[in-house]
Amino acid sequence: MSFVLPLNRLGARDLQPIATNAAVHLCLDMQAMFGPDGPWPTPWMERVLPNVVRISEALAERTVFTRFIPPAHADDMPGRWRDFYRKWQVVTRERIDPSCLRLVPELERFIPPAKLFDKTVYSAFADGRLALRLADRRVNTLIVTGAETDVCVLSTVMSAVDYGFRTVLITDAVCSSSDEGHDALMQMYSRRLDIQIELAGTREAIEALAG
Repeated sequence: MSFVLPLNRLGARDLQPIATNAAVHLCLDMQAMFGPDGPWPTPWMERVLPNVVRISEALAERTVFTRFIPPAHADDMPGRWRDFYRKWQVVTRERIDPSCLRLVPELERFIPPAKLFDKTVYSAFADGRLALRLADRRVNTLIVTGAETDVCVLSTVMSAVDYGFRTVLITDAVCSSSDEGHDALMQMYSRRLDIQIELAGTREAIEALAG
């Protein structure tokens, strides 16, 4: 089981106030398929789940839950994704239990007012739909939680940076199936991208919400 490095060791600065009316909690792929009994288990998802719930409670009307939705068949995807799903045919929609694609029950209860956003690749921004929705809501800040730190969270966070969003990553509300990958990313965010990616714990982020 990995650990969350203390923010002072990561070199994090004090978190500045977050304007709630311009922020969205973007929670990535907290689905049954990544739970302990799923085909892609993330062993310590259960440990961070209470913190994801706390953020969702604080921002229920401004929460977007993404779901990673595999293709029905491997050949439905282009390029190397086709190879990927030929290896992982067990998660294609023709084989996987549909219940595995649902959010975990602790989070599904927030819909509505929270919104659901389905995606077929790692980044939630890949096809442009999410950016348009956020622009329509005049969002300039993303509070990011979910799974996995070094896959979908990484891809989405880097896309958010490219779009210019203020990006606040909640360090005790993200998880990975790779301890090494998670810890390496936490270090990289703080040392290489500290201007564009802010690191905060759940309590600190909730206390920073204002207006």
